[in-house]
Amino acid sequence: MQNQLGFVFKVFLLSAGLSALIKYILPNLYIPPTATNALVIVFLPSVILTSVFLWRLQRRQN
Repeated sequence: MQNQLGFVFKVFLLSAGLSALIKYILPNLYIPPTATNALVIVFLPSVILTSVFLWRLQRRQN
């Protein structure tokens, strides 16, 4: 039970930090609305997760 509560707390803190970043920091950045930027924003999460999963698979096999 303690381990699950710690995990929930960590997820909550990460979510709150990400929310504050989106609300207060990102509006000050100027990102031009181009097709390249749109593609990067759409595909970057998938690329990051794929690389993490492949890295974990590689570590598990070794």
